[in-house]
Amino acid sequence: MPDTPLDGPLTVLVAGASGFIGSHLCERLTEAGHTVRAMTRHPDNYDGAGTPVEGDVADPASLRDALAGADAAYYLVHSLGSDDFEEKDAEAARNFAAAAGQADLRQVIYLGGLGREDEDLSPHLRSRRQVEKILADGPAPVTVLRAAVVVGHGGISWEITRQLVEHLPLMITPRWVDTRTQPIALPDVVRYLVGVLGHPDALGRTFEVGGPEVLRYVDMLQQAAQVERKRLPRIRVPLLTPRLSSYWLAFVTDVDIPTARNLVDSMTNEVVVTDHAIHDVVPGPTLPYREAVAQALAERRAEERQPAGR
Repeated sequence: MPDTPLDGPLTVLVAGASGFIGSHLCERLTEAGHTVRAMTRHPDNYDGAGTPVEGDVADPASLRDALAGADAAYYLVHSLGSDDFEEKDAEAARNFAAAAGQADLRQVIYLGGLGREDEDLSPHLRSRRQVEKILADGPAPVTVLRAAVVVGHGGISWEITRQLVEHLPLMITPRWVDTRTQPIALPDVVRYLVGVLGHPDALGRTFEVGGPEVLRYVDMLQQAAQVERKRLPRIRVPLLTPRLSSYWLAFVTDVDIPTARNLVDSMTNEVVVTDHAIHDVVPGPTLPYREAVAQALAERRAEERQPAGR
C-alpha cells in the first residue's frame, strides 16, 4: 500500500486510451487537472486528450517505459474480438501487473464485469475475473469497478442495441433476452472511475456499479425503440441458441462474429448490482436508462453533423 495519500494532481497512465471508455476518461481526467498519459500502440495517430505514449500490453519493455514516473494507472484493455481472448487477456494482465510493480504505482484501477461468483460465468466474464485476480496479485494496490452494459455512443453493447432497433421491423427473441441486467450510462462509469482515483477508501477494494434500473435485455431494446419513437413487436424463438444468436447479430449489425459470440454467451448470466458500497466513496445519482439512450443518440447525431475530416 502507498505510504502517502494520492493527493493533488497526479500523473496517470490510461491503458486503452483510444477506446470507447478510455477516450472519455482521458478528457475527464485532464479537466480535473491530472497529467494524463494516453497509452496507445500508435501514438502518432492519437488525437484525444492527454499526451500519447507508446505502449503495448503484449510488450513488457514498452510498459516499463510508459509507466515510468506515473502515480497511478487505469487498465481498460481486453481482446474480446479474438478466439483466444482469455489467454491473451491473462498474459496482458500479467505483463501490466509486473510493470506496475516495477514502476511503484500507488494505484491500478480496472473496469471489469458484473456477475455472481457462484454462477457458471461465461468465458467473457470469467476472463474479466481472471484479469482482476492477476492484477490484484501484483505489487500495486488495485481498485476494481464491475459494470454490466455501458450505454454510450460508440460502445459495442450499446451499438448492438441501437442497430437492432434501427434495422429490425420486429424482434425475433431467444430465451436469453429475458436475462436481467443493470445498464449504466457512460458518464456515470467515467464519474466513478475518476472518483476512485487516489481515494484512500478505494484502495484494494472491488465495487459494483450500475444505473438505477434493473432491466431485461428485451426491456432495453423496447425502451430504446420508444425513445426513437419506433414500435418493435416481439416474436419468441426459444430454440435460438447462443451460437445461432451470434450469427444472427453479426448479420443484422456490424459487430464481428467472435465478438458477437462472446457477448451473447455473457447474456445468459444475470448481471446486477448486489453491493452498493460505491455510493459511500463516490456519491451521487445515476442517469436512468432512457436518459442514457437519449444522450447516446444525441451524440451520434452531433457526430454525423460534423464536417468530413474533423
